[in-house]
Amino acid sequence: MTYSTIRTEVHDRVGLVQINRPKALNALNAVVMEELAIALEEFDADPDIGAMVLTGDDRAFAAGADIKEMADASSVDMLKADRISRWDRIRKINKPVIAAVSGWCLGGGHELAMGCDMIVASETAKFGQPEINLGVMPGAGGTQRLTRAVGKALAMEMVLNNRNLTADEALRYGLVNRVAPVELSLGNAIQLANEIAARAPLAIRFAKEAVNNVYETFLTDGMADERRSFYFLFSTEDQKEGMKAFMEKRSAEWKGG
Repeated sequence: MTYSTIRTEVHDRVGLVQINRPKALNALNAVVMEELAIALEEFDADPDIGAMVLTGDDRAFAAGADIKEMADASSVDMLKADRISRWDRIRKINKPVIAAVSGWCLGGGHELAMGCDMIVASETAKFGQPEINLGVMPGAGGTQRLTRAVGKALAMEMVLNNRNLTADEALRYGLVNRVAPVELSLGNAIQLANEIAARAPLAIRFAKEAVNNVYETFLTDGMADERRSFYFLFSTEDQKEGMKAFMEKRSAEWKGG
């Protein structure tokens, strides 16, 4: 498919999706979000792809939603357009998605990064939810995922008073996985994704789902889902191969079945 606002590449078993609106600091309009969802869904359906990396450029991962699209909208307009459903589509991707963040990562861009499974930040990354400055609030998971990541007190300050986090602060508070120099951050994210993609596909899928369930279900429900998935994996060829390879002290050869 030909895209107008994103670029895609393949690096070994990793699908790379790059937001490409540099003049707008990669602001997320409806076209960007639709193309991101389509590209990630296509990689998700590709058996040769085991994980994905989502990135922007050195100046901005995404500096927020495109305000020009929303400035004159009414509540009914926003409800009918259902913009946020595209964030939901990305959250439902089965394979791991890693955000490689450099520069500004604000508002809807921050929500997009938090909707990924992991975040690799460059030293220049800045994270924030500035919607309060526009008379609104986060609407694509910002209040929920941010609070779960950094805790109530800091989330309140970020959401109510536009506090931004540096990359080092984001690492300290558990918002990101690692911080790297600008020139190495994307490569680090792709390397991490390739390491994950080399593992048993079904186990990766169920393990991702189980971790996400911690944030979306009560503990007892999450434990039950985890247990069912754990038991189910013992019916797969990859489980037999993985344990046999471990006992034979060799690398496993994953089949995805």
